[in-house]
Amino acid sequence: EVQLQASGGGSVQAGGSLRLSCVASGFNFEQYIIGWFRQAPGKEREGVSCIKARGASTYSDSLKGRFTISRDSAKNTVYLQMNSLQPEDTAVYYCALRRGLECSLLEGDMNYWGKGTKVTVSS
Repeated sequence: EVQLQASGGGSVQAGGSLRLSCVASGFNFEQYIIGWFRQAPGKEREGVSCIKARGASTYSDSLKGRFTISRDSAKNTVYLQMNSLQPEDTAVYYCALRRGLECSLLEGDMNYWGKGTKVTVSS
């Protein structure tokens, strides 16, 4: 059974950092693209970042270099390091997998979703 478990969310003040983790199981981790998405209150879910099996990554232009995605194949885990957090980063963050060769930040391109982890940034 495919499972994606996101964790690491919490409450921080503006300017702080968090590292989210997405632990995968039930499939060959090294063959799939993993993406992070987020959904802010009252807004549609949007793509944040994704990483291919060999580490090539893509980011949303809106992040301005504050987030870094990485993957550890030994732990079947993808991380999202979030620095200089701002109140507009407040959202539920989800990880998802994509069967394919190229990263995508489009919700409809993802094949399986995990449950989210909530991030709250206060000013």
